[in-house]
Amino acid sequence: MRNLISSKDLTKKDIEALFRLTDKLKKSKTKPLSGKTLMLFFEKPSTRTVVSFATAMIQLGGGYIYLTPREMQISRGETIRDTAKVLSRYVDGIAARTFKHTTVTSLAEHADIPVINALTDLEHPCQALADLYTIKKKKGLKGKIVFLGDGSNNTFHSLIQLCEKFNFEIIVSCPAKYKPKIKGKYKVVTNPREAIKGADIVYTDVWVSMGQEKQAKQRLKDLSKYQLNPGLLKLAPRAIVMHPLPAHRGQEITSPVLDGKQSVVLDQAENRLHTQKAVLCALMK
Repeated sequence: MRNLISSKDLTKKDIEALFRLTDKLKKSKTKPLSGKTLMLFFEKPSTRTVVSFATAMIQLGGGYIYLTPREMQISRGETIRDTAKVLSRYVDGIAARTFKHTTVTSLAEHADIPVINALTDLEHPCQALADLYTIKKKKGLKGKIVFLGDGSNNTFHSLIQLCEKFNFEIIVSCPAKYKPKIKGKYKVVTNPREAIKGADIVYTDVWVSMGQEKQAKQRLKDLSKYQLNPGLLKLAPRAIVMHPLPAHRGQEITSPVLDGKQSVVLDQAENRLHTQKAVLCALMK
């Protein structure tokens, strides 16, 4: 594994090895990345992603640099190629959070150091790895996972690609025009009450992502019946509830569900730190 650009590039053995390394690093106080520096290149705002990567590098003995395009020569027209080549002379890895997926693929094409997709409009493999690791700890790597809402969600795109390697039953419950933009071993079920029955994992995410603000009114109308609330969750009494955060309480999920006994969202958020440590060590050590 040279880069982490897409979940589809990870084999089942890759994922299992990353999870073993995650378990090991959670217990270890060694500094395997001493003297290493990670560049955080972020076009989008972030809480969990930037803090988890920065903390991971510090705990692993390394350092990090955080910059947005406004603070870089990219804002004045420098190419991704030239940026990637120069950064390769300074740092040991790049974690990029961008709008276009092609920005990350271009960085990876031209950089001589590892590049990590820290979120694009198409995928979010780091979140998906933390999600699957959480599922492993709570339910094991099997079962029925149901996603409610916008099926073209970048995080769930990545999670589909991981879950299908372990033969999960994957259900996407969404309106037809919101189905995933990737091919995969999933089934689209438009009726959320039908979809959620017997679920082991119920997953939802925001209905209006960054860059979709102009579509907000229509999206809220289209997706209103996919809200994860106590009435719907009663149909999946043994399921864990997942959300990558930040949540819009009262839209895609209600507070009683987000804060309820079935919710594992805080474990899910914490596991970003642990699985990303494994990714950083696998790529940069």
